[in-house]
Order: sequence, then C-alpha cells, then structure tokens
Amino acid sequence: MLSERVHTHLREAIMRGDHAPGDALKPQELAKEQGVSLAVVREALVRLVGEGLADRLPNRGFAVPAYSDRRWQEIAEARRTIEPVMLRLSVERGDVDWEARVRAAHHRLARTPAYVPEEGEHYSGAWAEAHRLFHRTLLEGCGNLVLLETFDRLWTASELARRWSAHRNPGRDGAAEHCRLEEAALARDADTAAEVLIRHLTRTAAALTDRTHQEPGQEG
Repeated sequence: MLSERVHTHLREAIMRGDHAPGDALKPQELAKEQGVSLAVVREALVRLVGEGLADRLPNRGFAVPAYSDRRWQEIAEARRTIEPVMLRLSVERGDVDWEARVRAAHHRLARTPAYVPEEGEHYSGAWAEAHRLFHRTLLEGCGNLVLLETFDRLWTASELARRWSAHRNPGRDGAAEHCRLEEAALARDADTAAEVLIRHLTRTAAALTDRTHQEPGQEG
C-alpha cells in the first residue's frame, strides 16, 4: 500500500534525524520525492501527527515538532503522574513470573547495542524496542489494562522526544538508571522505585530545554 510505504519512509527519516526539529514537511516536495500523489503523502503525514511525530500547523501545513514544544513537557508531566503509580501497583501485585520477566527484559536491554553505524546518530530500532519492553514489563505487574493502554499511547507520543533527548545529552548514564529501576522494583521498595522512575522521566524531558542543555551538571 503506497500510504503505508510513504508513512514508513517518513517515520524512519524523522527518527534518524534527517529532518531537524521545526523543519517543514512539505507535501508537494515529498510527493515528488516519493513518486506518489499528494493525497498519499497527506494521509501519511496525518498518521504521523497522530503518532506525535509531526505537527499540523494552521494554514502552514506540516512540520517536525520543535525541541521546546510545550507538548513534550506535558507528556512528561503525564508520565510522571501515571507511571510511578503503576510501578507502585506492580511492586505490590507483581508475582514471581513478573519478576522473571523484568529480569529478562532488563538483560535484553543491557545486551542490546544502543547505537549502530547504519542507523545514524540516534539510537537503534532494536534498542528502542528493548527499552520500551523493559519499561512496559516493569509496569505490567499492576494488572490494570486501562493504565497499560494509557502507557502505550504516551510512550508512542514521546518516542521522538526520547531520541532528541539522548542525542543532546550523550553523557547521561541511562544504563545505570535502568539498573536502579530494576533493583528497586525487585527489592519491592515501592518508594525508591517510584522516586528513581520520576527522576528518570524528568531527565529525559529536561534535556530538551535550552536551559538544561547549557548546564552539563544537570544532565542526569
């Protein structure tokens, strides 16, 4: 299907950083480049808007979201509100099988290369999926499907922000943060686990602000 092909192409290009934050995504140019109709490109762009990977601007067409877009901070706030509650529930309700899944997901994440030359300057697709699975597995112990569906939507909407944050803050030790998350959760220390998760989410959002980017001591 043409629309699916164009959507995949544009999604991967944005994820790779081929289009800088704030860059216009011009349907006519993209249609010519891909050899498809304007309608096909518009359909693909509308899908990207729904995924949080593009903005639809009144009377100005489409664009890659900007670094300082208020939406990133709102998504981060929503995640800091919801996910620590889910993690507390997981610590309380998770069984031995949940513990085993958390260990396996963290092992996979730790063993997956974050960057590969052929995928450009942003982290690899394989690492992105391992990262998603680790965070989701941590929260699955809550047993609440509605909350997990909310997590899935917020995770998709924040994927681009995560990539930009990692690129702007290369010195951040995310592996150590993930280790602390696993340790606190499996130690059944709900307070520490929630605190570590909040700091983890806050650092990702903070790296997108110019103020924090200029203050290396706050890179965390």
